[in-house]
Amino acid sequence: MEKTNLQTDKEINDITVDKQTFKDGSICGYDSLHTLLSANLKPHIFQEVSRLLLGLNCGKPLELIALPASVKAIFCEHDFDLQAFSFRAEKELLRAPHVVRVGLIQNSIALPTTAHFLDQKRAIYQKLKLMIDAAGASGVNILCLQEAWMMPFAFCTREKSWCEFAEPVDGESTRFLQELAQKYNMVIVSPILERDVNHGDTIWNTAVIIGNHGNIIGKHRKNHIPRVGDFNESTYYMEGNTGHPVFETAYGKIAVNICYGRHHPLNWLAFGLNGAEIVFNPSATVGELSEPMWPIEARNAAIANSYFVGSINRVGTEVFPNPFTSGDGKPQHADFGHFYGSSHFSAPDASCTPSLSRHRDGLLISDMDLNLCRQLKDKWGFRMTARYELYADLLARYLKPDYEPQVISDPLLHKKSS
Repeated sequence: MEKTNLQTDKEINDITVDKQTFKDGSICGYDSLHTLLSANLKPHIFQEVSRLLLGLNCGKPLELIALPASVKAIFCEHDFDLQAFSFRAEKELLRAPHVVRVGLIQNSIALPTTAHFLDQKRAIYQKLKLMIDAAGASGVNILCLQEAWMMPFAFCTREKSWCEFAEPVDGESTRFLQELAQKYNMVIVSPILERDVNHGDTIWNTAVIIGNHGNIIGKHRKNHIPRVGDFNESTYYMEGNTGHPVFETAYGKIAVNICYGRHHPLNWLAFGLNGAEIVFNPSATVGELSEPMWPIEARNAAIANSYFVGSINRVGTEVFPNPFTSGDGKPQHADFGHFYGSSHFSAPDASCTPSLSRHRDGLLISDMDLNLCRQLKDKWGFRMTARYELYADLLARYLKPDYEPQVISDPLLHKKSS
């Protein structure tokens, strides 16, 4: 590489080092963009950059939450990322604060994909129990796990043997979490691969909502199924049939927009119209596919729909026994790519937390004053200024076979010159 006037030998060497350290899933050796900027910018510059990137909550940076020393010790011992922040709302005269402590867990698989399926499940349970216990000890009220947390994300392989991980809504993983939900008085959102035994063993991508008493409140099935190149999840399951349910829990009204659904603004809108205060987006997505979109879509949804969003992505690179292709002209390979973690919370006032690590397991905790949702509805008036009747009319016409786009052409555009 030819040196420019602005590149020193040290800078060129740093670029080489950065490319090497990126292979472990970090960003140039740092856990996240936030930690990279913090370590390399002067404090006053970092403060201003952080304001622009993360926004301000009620005019102030997010405050840190103090967690028990025992929880910190567990995460330090296992090299897990642990972060905790507080979203506040303005004080109201007629309503008391409605503060809920919410947690997100991102994790890698616990054993190689070549291990016996039963051993893989047991190992994931063991890892997750440690992290859920930490969430419980930290006073988390609502906890959400990542998409298909109870198995490798094997849908890229198109091999049907992975369907063995599918289970009924009241199956093994749900029973495992029910005990923990009851123990910690915690609502748990559990995204699983569901086997619907009452409908011919149909497979679904499903989130089970477990109440704080260990009861099953309900389920939601993934609305949008990706078909990107050869990565086609409809090899395993099709679009869900549960609509856009909002679950009223002991702590607030929650909904689940599973993975690919975050690319569809109307999907986000529907949960908001049904009254959600927190929408979780449990995901499994890799860097080359979606990382530039990751900090944007959920945050925009939180702003546009006046609710909180919890974005969860699994972490690590999962290598499978048999190579597969991706429909992109590249040679066959045995992994889907690096799941970049980076789980975070977004608030309706456009503020958001820093992301969890790009390459380590982690727990992100946030206190949320749900009063902020209505305060932002009152401030911006999006519900009152929206033109739902116009959108409904357009969609109704668009669905008809004889639909014609509303395009008005310049009459001079196709006029022949004399």
